[in-house]
Amino acid sequence: MSAPIISFKNFSFQYNSQTEPTLRDINLDIYPGEKVLIAGPSGSGKSTLGRCLNGLIPQSYPGTVTGQARIAGQTISESSIFTLSQDVGTVLQDPDSQFVGLTVVEDMAFSLENDQQTQPAMRQATEQWAQTLDLQDLLTHRPQELSGGQKQRVAMAGVLIDNSKILLFDEPLASLDPASGKASMALIDQLTHTQDLTVIIIEHRIEDVLQQPIDRLIVMQDGAIVANDRPETILRQSLMTQLGLREPLYLSALKLAGVDLATCQHLDNLQALQVPDLTATLQNWTAGVQLQSPTVHDQPLLAIEHLTFGYDPAKPIINDITVTLHQGEMISLVGQNGTGKSTLSNLITGFLMPQSGKMRFNGRSLADQSVKERADQIGYILQDPNQMISKTMIYDEVAAGLILRGVADDEVKRRVQAVLKVCGLY
Repeated sequence: MSAPIISFKNFSFQYNSQTEPTLRDINLDIYPGEKVLIAGPSGSGKSTLGRCLNGLIPQSYPGTVTGQARIAGQTISESSIFTLSQDVGTVLQDPDSQFVGLTVVEDMAFSLENDQQTQPAMRQATEQWAQTLDLQDLLTHRPQELSGGQKQRVAMAGVLIDNSKILLFDEPLASLDPASGKASMALIDQLTHTQDLTVIIIEHRIEDVLQQPIDRLIVMQDGAIVANDRPETILRQSLMTQLGLREPLYLSALKLAGVDLATCQHLDNLQALQVPDLTATLQNWTAGVQLQSPTVHDQPLLAIEHLTFGYDPAKPIINDITVTLHQGEMISLVGQNGTGKSTLSNLITGFLMPQSGKMRFNGRSLADQSVKERADQIGYILQDPNQMISKTMIYDEVAAGLILRGVADDEVKRRVQAVLKVCGLY
């Protein structure tokens, strides 16, 4: 067997701002050509481990390192981010945060330009990766104008153009709809084999990642590795829920139906999954089941009538939408990237103004209400929470809106502490 390209030996890391280590006694070897999924609940340390892989720790995030970590033969505590970037390409959760070029082709060529490569060499490289990643028709577009899946491919091109042999994905599915996520996983799998890459995927959506084969699943909890094996082995042990992760829904359904997972084959591949007597088992499980009638909500809360909007008025994204949301309903707004979900949200909250149509909240028109006035009634949580955080302490952040509205100090304290307990942040 070849030597590991990534190796952690008794490795621990504690941020200078923390009182306890975030990573504890990590022992991990990853070999050239492997495709590895690192999963874990929020706060498990998986993103911190990713920062160790690409050199952000300890260079940009200072702290105390014990043990040893070597990436492509380099000790991370003795290497620079620049040096490690020659071997490790990182695709961030939010591709927008790593774009630097005004067009797709400029962004792809950025690192080559920094390396003072010739224009013919840059053209050849950008043409090659544009073809590999299906970007030929997008080269003159602004990266910010693209859909989530397209943005991710541009970000991949920007790191692969340096011929990095290790590709690190930090939650690559977070901004993608299911169809785009499936296409992204297929592309990553293709690149793993055709470009001789070692791929590390940091993600908690295990079922979506497993749409393509994974060599190993590494599960983290409280800063430690608690499972490291083939995905099928870990899934068969039914450890996901205990470790704070959602197991694939088809496994939950099988267990609820009384299926013994020990009798099943290919648990990590839904297309190849083999379950003895599956049809009879499911028919027996659902026999006599009566579904409850859904609760009917009939008090209108938000009424939208003939709403139309386009960033280019001649090309509407929201086109004559009419819908009513009722008090007490839980609504899912779904659709592929670029179909107008975020645009509709921004119209409701007042960040955008429609070309035509009406919106009423509790019977009152929203047309004459400012963003602040709408915020008194409509809470809005962005896809990237970092864009909403303005304070250095959690208490102050949660209290900010109440303080701006002149709420009394005692009432602010009572409400903030109650909310922090509800959200598990107290």
